[in-house]
Amino acid sequence: MTFKPLLLVMAMTLAGCSMIPDYQRPEAPIPQAFPQGAAYAQPQGTHTAQIGWRSFFKDPALHRLVDLALENNRDLRKAALNVAAYRAQYGIQGSALLPQVDIEGSGGRSRTPADLSSTGQQGTDGDNSLQVGLTRYELDVWGRIRSLDRNALETYLASEETRRSVQIGLVAEVAMAYLSWETDKQLQAVTRSTLENYRHNLELIQASSEAGTASDLDVRQARTLVDSARGQVQAYTRQVALGANALRILLGASIPNGLPESNLNAQLMADIPAGLPANLLQQRPDIRAAEHQLLAANANIGAARAAFFPSITLTAGAGTASSQLSGLFNGGSEAWSFMPQIHLPIFTGGRLKASLDYAKIQKDMGVANYEQTIQVSFREVSDALAAMGTWSEQLKSQQDLVRATDEYTQMALQRYEEGVDSYMTLLDAQRQLLSARQQLLNGHLSSLSTQIQLYKALGGGWTETKT
Repeated sequence: MTFKPLLLVMAMTLAGCSMIPDYQRPEAPIPQAFPQGAAYAQPQGTHTAQIGWRSFFKDPALHRLVDLALENNRDLRKAALNVAAYRAQYGIQGSALLPQVDIEGSGGRSRTPADLSSTGQQGTDGDNSLQVGLTRYELDVWGRIRSLDRNALETYLASEETRRSVQIGLVAEVAMAYLSWETDKQLQAVTRSTLENYRHNLELIQASSEAGTASDLDVRQARTLVDSARGQVQAYTRQVALGANALRILLGASIPNGLPESNLNAQLMADIPAGLPANLLQQRPDIRAAEHQLLAANANIGAARAAFFPSITLTAGAGTASSQLSGLFNGGSEAWSFMPQIHLPIFTGGRLKASLDYAKIQKDMGVANYEQTIQVSFREVSDALAAMGTWSEQLKSQQDLVRATDEYTQMALQRYEEGVDSYMTLLDAQRQLLSARQQLLNGHLSSLSTQIQLYKALGGGWTETKT
């Protein structure tokens, strides 16, 4: 007879139903393929590949920095702890699916005075018991607890995808911060070298002015170049310091000494093929997280529906009891109790209906958030593809501009020395040359940034089919 309550629990639990609505993934509100046109590269036949960050980034110094950031970055550490917290909450919620079994023992003795005793005589009584039982275990007949358990699971899975998104973002940020820092150092070096040339030219013109072969106007014009370049050197010196500070925050540690030399003109990243299908967006962790949140909201509808139906809870126990401690395990000392309870909501002032409406609204919000996340992702990839399709030719034009401006500067210097042109022509040429060199470095950085952003926008990798 002791095991009948347990058998009843098992039978009714197994017979429980679920009121979670059937889930249908919302149709992605985007085209089947990314845009094509003059700004985009032509589609290419590619092979299957899933690219991790180590394979995508080829620079050894960047590998070392990313490893350091993944180990020490505080944002990533907080994201990981957040996942652990949601995993613990899922464990707490999941425990409600199983009965809580306790062992409880008690014992005591009491003396009753004669004038309070029903027999008119004083006496000493004992009460000792030992029992195994469960307390207020809710039978999940309508699937309410399972719905809450599914909600906790999907929330935990969403937090894991969010952690992955933080990690991918961190890798991209470290790469961008490092390349920006290296570019600023090159800009500083180019500007400082140009400043030395300007100062040398100023000394020559001052000497020519003293000899009467150059005017005071030429001296003042040469000085404007020196002063302008001095200010730019300080600006880039500041940028280098700020870039190092930003990189330290991302690393969560000091920048290591002895980093391998990085050649920004080398191929620092793997090629990303053109013609990628739009369904690759499904591997982005933020889209996966949005879908898990949608599934969590869908599970809440099941819990809200189940609240309209009766809830059944069981309290049961079996053990032994005796007035004497020595008699606990004697024959005839067995004791058991079984107390089922049923709760049926009759009037709740509209609370249950409002809770169900709220759960449905939360799901609709989850659908909107999921669709918006896909749309934003589609735009991010499309923008990066457009940038990649145009930066190659733009960099070539900037390289040609540097070459042509350098030749123009050499010709202007020769013509000035021959007395054909004024110093104003040479000054203008030198300004253009420095500006062209700076634009080329910044353009190269923007091109690298585009590749990093595309890699991030694709969810840290991509999968293709052989053609």
